[in-house]
Amino acid sequence: MIEWDIKKLRILRTLRERGTVTATAEALLMTPSAVSQQLSNLAKQLGVPLLEAHGRRVRLTDAAHLVLRHAEAVFVQLEQAGAELAGYVKGEAGEVRVGAFSTAVPALVVPAVQLLRTTHPAVEVRVREAEAAEAYELLASGAVDLALSLAAHAPTARDPRLARVPLFADPLDVALPAGHPFAGAPGLRLADLSGEAWIFGGSGPWSEITRRACEAAGFVPEQAHSAAGWTAILAMVEAGMGVALVPRMAAERRTGVVMRVLSADRPQRHVVAAVRRGAEAGPAVARVLAALREVAAARTGS
Repeated sequence: MIEWDIKKLRILRTLRERGTVTATAEALLMTPSAVSQQLSNLAKQLGVPLLEAHGRRVRLTDAAHLVLRHAEAVFVQLEQAGAELAGYVKGEAGEVRVGAFSTAVPALVVPAVQLLRTTHPAVEVRVREAEAAEAYELLASGAVDLALSLAAHAPTARDPRLARVPLFADPLDVALPAGHPFAGAPGLRLADLSGEAWIFGGSGPWSEITRRACEAAGFVPEQAHSAAGWTAILAMVEAGMGVALVPRMAAERRTGVVMRVLSADRPQRHVVAAVRRGAEAGPAVARVLAALREVAAARTGS
């Protein structure tokens, strides 16, 4: 009978995700030689080759992928067991580490924490700000227990590691300088702004969201300026340097900026929460998810 080693299986899974022994070692705080030795020992235990040479790198064999397909179900069961055990030991108490992108922290996480202080004060939330895509990496690696991110950057729904919980759709409004000709024009459409100078990030999720929204409206935006933070973007809009798409949950009040709701071509981004599959059964994680849903519902008026 085969003796399964969970630690070694986690190393194999991390290699599949990271792609190289070096990256796997960095993610698990191990040395590359230790990673290689552990995987070699696992192959001997299972009696099948798990890695094969591929140029200067290695790749997983078909046998390794077969093993991992079954191992994912084991990992889910272990998450559920850990969650239920934590509930048994701590009852309603517990710590939940949350990784969230910058605008979600004040708009969703902080109100949820305030709500929990009233309804479930024994649940402690620790917050870590992270880029949208990074939040999923932190969750998969075990660095956080719950990730708040964007659906556009989430793993697919078929990913066996993670369970996703949709929260709400965040509309994108257009930020215009106060004296702009379209600042008070009725029936504003995104396509009306095709000839404008645009302000958005040079790379990353927000660059993609802006470009996709404009392309869906029938034009490619001309990027006049690049900025990653909303404060910088809105300051440039206020100075008349261009226009920008801004998530409603990230908008700041500025006297020199007019926020316009689009009458058509309304783009939006979908905000989701994610946990490692099986962990949602834990009482503390479940309480945090419920609080986030309540705050999200209040934002959308539902």
